[in-house]
Amino acid sequence: MRYLLLITVGFGLSVASAQSSLRQLNKDSLKTWYLKDKATDGVAGISLNKAYQLLKNKKSTPIIVAVIDSGVDTTHEDLKSVLWHNLKEIPNNGIDDDGNGYVDDYYGWNFLGGKDGRNVEKASSEKARVYHGYKVLYEGKIIDENSLSSEEKYRYKMWQQAAAEIEPSPDNVAQLPMMQRIRGSLIAMDSIIKKESKQQEYTSEELEKFELQTSEGKMAKTKFLNLMKMVGLGSEAKNTLVVQMIKDEVARMEDEMAAKEKVPTDIRAEIIKDNPADIDDKFYGNKDVMGTGSMHGTHVSGIIGASRNNGVGMDGIADNVKVMMVRAVPDGDEYDKDIALAIRYAVDNGAKVINMSFGKSFSPDKKWVDEAIKYAATKDVLIVHAAGNDSKNIDSTNNYPSTTFLDGTVAKNVITVGASSDPSFANSYTAFFSNYGKNGVDVFAPGSQIYSTLPGGNSYGFEDGTSMASPVVAGLAGLIRSYFPKLTADQVKQAISASATSLGTGVTTLKPNKEGVKQEVPLGSLCKTGGLLNAYGAVEVADKLSAQVVKKLDDTLPKSSFKNKTVN
Repeated sequence: MRYLLLITVGFGLSVASAQSSLRQLNKDSLKTWYLKDKATDGVAGISLNKAYQLLKNKKSTPIIVAVIDSGVDTTHEDLKSVLWHNLKEIPNNGIDDDGNGYVDDYYGWNFLGGKDGRNVEKASSEKARVYHGYKVLYEGKIIDENSLSSEEKYRYKMWQQAAAEIEPSPDNVAQLPMMQRIRGSLIAMDSIIKKESKQQEYTSEELEKFELQTSEGKMAKTKFLNLMKMVGLGSEAKNTLVVQMIKDEVARMEDEMAAKEKVPTDIRAEIIKDNPADIDDKFYGNKDVMGTGSMHGTHVSGIIGASRNNGVGMDGIADNVKVMMVRAVPDGDEYDKDIALAIRYAVDNGAKVINMSFGKSFSPDKKWVDEAIKYAATKDVLIVHAAGNDSKNIDSTNNYPSTTFLDGTVAKNVITVGASSDPSFANSYTAFFSNYGKNGVDVFAPGSQIYSTLPGGNSYGFEDGTSMASPVVAGLAGLIRSYFPKLTADQVKQAISASATSLGTGVTTLKPNKEGVKQEVPLGSLCKTGGLLNAYGAVEVADKLSAQVVKKLDDTLPKSSFKNKTVN
């Protein structure tokens, strides 16, 4: 799954989009834009401070928010105090103390690990797995679809789609040579800078202060500095992170080029060693929720619940949540089995909100994920899912996990989130990369230039994507559930949906489009609510709903229950 959106011209985005996103990148005000209020601050944030004003005389209870993602930096200064701990488990003693089948699951669980401690960091695309996995069944054969069961027909249609899309995209063919050159130049420049500065790690802010002596060093400094700024992570991101990001992107593009001819390596058989065809074979993995590729999950976790008002870094949305990490999303496409079991693990261990900032176009074992989402609904768990970053209408294109189940029913405990921005720096209320859908997307939330925690050395930086918009909503859902614990998942979703801020009559936004083609449309044509996330409004609605719930509970009590009682 390509969950990382890179804001750089070299990665195939339009020049106009990249430049508009960079205009105010390093200003301190941009770090918190998504929390601000349109009326008082002039930017279309979620009005979080106003929401907290409504809550100032109310008490909250701790709520567990599970993050199914790539991993989390458990040592980060802004996350250590908010990470969930399984108090029934004694950490690192090699014993399954709570008897749940997962040994030493103190912070959560890693479904991408092996018993020997190794981890899957990179996986192939689901498209390649589907194409090669079912090729022997369908290629060159006449298939009578009328003779197929509904499950077989689903699989055959999916293989047909994979076969049609397995060829590398024209954009990839054109851009890969350039990206390979950028990768080589970047590594060479980084080597020169490290040698002359005698610093192995540095931020763009630190690089600007380096006084390199040779002409080669000065040129490397200038070019590397420009690229670090273009990537868009902010002045605090380190060179090592930028280099790794570009290496990963080039590797992804190279894998796509070879996907048709190269059968994907069976990484599960090598490291995880489970039976991928058996959902009941579930006690695999290991305790390592960090892995080596935890940037995405660390950033997402900070948005939800980084320690508030502690004087360092940034403030998360919710002030009384515990973040449970369930590692199930590698670099590449996630496996349906891991996601299904990750959802069940989160539910069984007390999560009331689950954030899922990932997605893909193929889902061979969708039935398992459907069943897990239904299971979460029976336990009153709200799931928040990112809509995706392909500028596509997901009403008419595949985006999994989807809210429509194979049996035709629709999940009611899922909120699907598109990414919003602000015209002050992006010319639009909607991010140019965001997926959308009048029926498939519920609400738009800030997803452009979102500042949050990054792994390694208590770092912070900016990222873009619906992956960032989803945890903004998940954080708000956690906030509501902590202050109004009597509300159900459906009622929390109702509060968030009913309070979404309309742009107003006649106000339009740009329809998401990576190519830079401008088409102004009403926001109501892009999502179900026709609005932007509003934390203040959601808390107002939640407060009213909670009062109604309490009144109903009071009305069900016998009126004489407390008469003539003596308090000792």
